[in-house]
Amino acid sequence: MGELTADQRNDYYLLEGARTGIHKSILAALYVAHGGPNLTDGETGLGISAANRIPANQVSTFPQQVQFAANTIRSITNRVTAQGWRGHDIWDIDRGRYTDRFLALVADGYVPPASDLAAARLEPTDAAKLKAAYLEDLTIDYKADGLPQNLAFLDNALLRFVERLGSYYQHLDYQREALLEAVRIWRKLDTRQAAIASFNVPAPPDATDESYLDPAVLDFMRRLTLNYSGFPHQREALLRLVQLWRELDSREEAIASLQSNDSAETNIQIIDPALVAFAQRVPQFYQGKGEQRHALTEAFRLWHGLDSRAAAVSALGVDPRSLTTAGSVALVDAARQLDRQLLEFIRRIPFTYDETEAQREALIRLVQLWRNLGTRDAAIRSLFDDLRRMVRARRDSQDAPPRPEPAPLPPRPARWTPTNIQLHAAIIPNGSFTWAEATHGGTRMPPNQATVDSIVRIARLAQQARDRLGRPFRITSWYRPPEINARVGGASHSRHMVGDAIDFYCDGLTGNQVYWALDPWWSGGLGRYRRFPNLVHIDARDYRARWRH
Repeated sequence: MGELTADQRNDYYLLEGARTGIHKSILAALYVAHGGPNLTDGETGLGISAANRIPANQVSTFPQQVQFAANTIRSITNRVTAQGWRGHDIWDIDRGRYTDRFLALVADGYVPPASDLAAARLEPTDAAKLKAAYLEDLTIDYKADGLPQNLAFLDNALLRFVERLGSYYQHLDYQREALLEAVRIWRKLDTRQAAIASFNVPAPPDATDESYLDPAVLDFMRRLTLNYSGFPHQREALLRLVQLWRELDSREEAIASLQSNDSAETNIQIIDPALVAFAQRVPQFYQGKGEQRHALTEAFRLWHGLDSRAAAVSALGVDPRSLTTAGSVALVDAARQLDRQLLEFIRRIPFTYDETEAQREALIRLVQLWRNLGTRDAAIRSLFDDLRRMVRARRDSQDAPPRPEPAPLPPRPARWTPTNIQLHAAIIPNGSFTWAEATHGGTRMPPNQATVDSIVRIARLAQQARDRLGRPFRITSWYRPPEINARVGGASHSRHMVGDAIDFYCDGLTGNQVYWALDPWWSGGLGRYRRFPNLVHIDARDYRARWRH
């Protein structure tokens, strides 16, 4: 496998730290402090060697070293706990790290008891070196997420989070996963299935999900605060709970989030997929009924911050007075016009929804009125029901999210400019190449008209080449700003910076095949790459040039 990058090693530390409920920085420290043994995959280890029934070939690769190092740190923690160490003896609450006393114990090495079949032997190492490496890794993580040096607030925030958790549990699958993960770490179990089995609650014969576990899991959470003793694995269990409950990227983000908010209240944004799915289905079920029209009009009013229904109707291009003349032709025509405008409004929701509070409340109100529910809370509960069904729905089920449709493209401009580019539009009329391909998904937009014109020029020529080959071009690089061109090692005179060069490949063809097919007639630059045998370069310079890099 060869030597890993620092990020790859850190990923292993994170994985095993989360599995065993230990602070992952101790694993990074063991790697630095020991620098051995030499492993079969070209890496160096964390000072782990065979012990008990663990043979040498099970600790001979870097992933194995990290796995058994994590098991061994957990075993050391178990031993000192049995010897009477308290939580504060192992963990410094204020600094949010292992105590110097515990680090010194780890540095002394460890031979697991014969009854511990998961832990391996940890060789002794220099205590000062271990501590320095531990603090360095800890500092890197804390600085990345802007955490304070004093974390004395953390334990109380975690306990307050758990105390109110039951009130906000919506029986969503990801919430249940967060709870089960906390149980697993708290009980020092290695797998999710072991955590489930620990409750000894048999699944009912007709169970379609794991909601049958909810009473037992919630009861465990209610008793958890009474049993909290500040041991590191208990804290890590609660941090993992917060991280997964709030769908955060890391343990450190979970800590940062608790600084300002220790409530387990579910973020209202979680219903957004259900709101958008509801809006997508409205045109399918709209029958022009008065209550449906009223629901959509009210949603439009709230969406745009209008103060009355009449103002909303006027904004939709309909005279409100035409809707008050019962039985008249004008009334029917006005209602039809209003329906068209309302349906156009709701069809655009997936493209225009920007997750603002006003927009979200407008859609919640739409659900409330459309479903004839008495309160806003009832509408939100119904949306949580939608979410639960969406999670488990097969792709062809009516409960699955509707397939998204692309937004209609605006009319093509007479001439493309830096200010009117439409990413998903074809660069030339009826062409195969889009502005998204030319601009790397919109991340490399042309800065001036000359660059735009160059992109259009090569798009016309590339279309001729594509038509001759009869195969799609898979674009790997088109326009590159100078700084990006330099970063990727492009030539200082690269046509990519001008905008009229394309690197591409064709599925199933080698670069040579494409080159030989284009060479006779292509009037600009045409190149191949020895290191990348499927890749081809074309550009629109005004003279023939051929090369093979």
